[in-house]
Amino acid sequence: MEIQEKDIQALIEQVKLCEAEIGKGIIGQKDIIRQVLIAILCGGNVLLEGVPGLGKTQLVKTISKVLDLSFSRIQFTPDLMPADVVGTNLIIKQGDRNLFEFDKGPVFANLVLADEINRATPKTQSALLEAMQERTVTVSKSTYTLPSPFMVLATQNPIENEGTYPLPEAQLDRFMFKLNVQYPTLEELKEIMDITVTNNEVPLNPIINGERILWMRKIIKEIPIAEPVKDYALKVILATHPDQENSPEITKKYIAVGSSPRGAQAIFNAAKIRAIMEGRLNVSFDDIKFVAYPALRHRIMLNFEGLSENMTNDYLITEILNDVKAV
Repeated sequence: MEIQEKDIQALIEQVKLCEAEIGKGIIGQKDIIRQVLIAILCGGNVLLEGVPGLGKTQLVKTISKVLDLSFSRIQFTPDLMPADVVGTNLIIKQGDRNLFEFDKGPVFANLVLADEINRATPKTQSALLEAMQERTVTVSKSTYTLPSPFMVLATQNPIENEGTYPLPEAQLDRFMFKLNVQYPTLEELKEIMDITVTNNEVPLNPIINGERILWMRKIIKEIPIAEPVKDYALKVILATHPDQENSPEITKKYIAVGSSPRGAQAIFNAAKIRAIMEGRLNVSFDDIKFVAYPALRHRIMLNFEGLSENMTNDYLITEILNDVKAV
């Protein structure tokens, strides 16, 4: 597919319009909005972590309206079963015969909000694994294709651990980004109150649709990355592994397991879109650094020493980025 300059300009303008329109419904959280948008254009899943009341659910609803995508919400609870997520076969009586008919679950939507995903049991959490990676659902012996585009946006509360089941590493790795939703500032709180405790509802207009998103993804895949930038991104990935000879000392001291190749894929794809959002066709070292945090913070597992010294993954990523030379 040959990239035309007009296609790139149209893509840049539409992404900026989407970002601005989402910003009307969500006050502040500019970095979160940008990073979720990057993940959607890459076709990746997102894990949103933050205390209750910060607008995580509202963000997903707003995005579905602006991108004109079908939306489904699944409230994860300890008694939720896999069939409640993916669907189940029902017995339908036709004349004197009984037939099986598949009743699709809420996972059959473009944008699926997995609310408080860590409250469900591992059995139910695993029901999303195939959907998140292969965009299909298998029930009994039949495989069903999910709508395209498809992505899961999951939320979890970082401070409440009672009655929760931590996500296994295999499932965490299927999230392209993990985003930490921060508390709003004073000015942002004032704007939130102006909207939520008055009748000043903000109308949201659809900017693009699913078909346009799929077209954008094809354009983005054609954007090249210079070899030095590629090498830098891959060196950052390898620097998260304590068994690598050239890994920084901080990695060897505090990290038990580093990033998988999915981390490199996430960085490469996301850096392209970040460059476009900045109005450039060339991916820079700064683009790699910007997307490294959401792409790697859930792919680094701390060892006992790292946990005992309360090391944070973001701090370790900063140290690794400082250690790895760009040239």
